[in-house]
This record gives sequence, structure tokens and C-alpha cells, in this order.
Amino acid sequence: MLDTSSVGNKIADLRKAKGLTQNELGERLGISFQAVSKWERGESLPDTAILLDLADVLETTVDSILSGGKAEVNFRGKITIADMKEAIFCLKRMGELLGKDNLLYRSAINGINEKMNTDIEAAFSDEYVFEVFVAEATIQKIISGSYVDLTDVKNSFKNERFKNIVCDYAAKYGIK
Repeated sequence: MLDTSSVGNKIADLRKAKGLTQNELGERLGISFQAVSKWERGESLPDTAILLDLADVLETTVDSILSGGKAEVNFRGKITIADMKEAIFCLKRMGELLGKDNLLYRSAINGINEKMNTDIEAAFSDEYVFEVFVAEATIQKIISGSYVDLTDVKNSFKNERFKNIVCDYAAKYGIK
């Protein structure tokens, strides 16, 4: 059963940490400040239709809100940095096998380049850029609920900055 008081306290803490008033949070969610006030006092809970937006505005997860910040993280699988490296390498291999002018290859590469405002093909010949993409792929998997062993992160990245960035994201998503 949900503890409405804990949920309300969590919402209030997150809202204040973001520097938002109840009115500002309500405006972002398209609801009244009175509704936000009721949540924070533990008198009611956010409607399920609004939970994802609330979590997005407060930069947290629905689980974290509904557990009052006390939830254990349930991961959806485990990844390794070797798996992430292999995934990026597979893109290179796709170009080798299909040809760099092949529609499937070009579509994949162009889609990545457009969404990330970069040139992923540079990663195929530059170790630093390759690690950038491996770090990004790892972070995206963490955000989507995967677990990564921090020892693997520390042992697999050569660049200290990437180790730290990935470890920071891991900590933000409950990986210790």
C-alpha cells in the first residue's frame, strides 16, 4: 500500500530542489496548485495519467515518487561495457558487410548522426570518439533500467572522464 504522506514529502522535496513553487509545478502539469498542495500534504495522490509527466518535470522516476524515495531499484537486465563496445562495433561491421552506400547502413548511420548531432563513423577510426559512443550507449541502457557493474565501468574505459560520467549516471539510477 502506498504511503501518501511519504509520496507527498518526496514530491515536495523534489519540487523544492528544482526551485519550483506549487503553482509553477501545477502549471507545467496542467493542474491547479491546490492539487499539488493536496499531494504534498498526503491528502491525495497524483492521477496515474500525470505520473510520467510529474517524474519528467522533477527529473526522477515514477517508482521513486510512489515509494517516497525508498524503493529498491528493479533492474531490467545486466549489461557489460564489452556488450556496448560490441554494439558500436556492429555498426561498423554492418557498413563493411553491406557497403557504406547500402540503404540500410546509410539509414542507420544518418539516423544516429541526426539524433545525436554527430558523426558516428568517426568512432570507427578514433579510439576517443569510440569511447564517447560506448559511454553514451551505456548511459542510455542505464536510463532504460539496465544494471552495469561499476568495476566493469572503471576497468573498461581508458578515459577517466567517461568512467566518471557513466558512474555518476549509474549512481543517479540506484547503482552502487
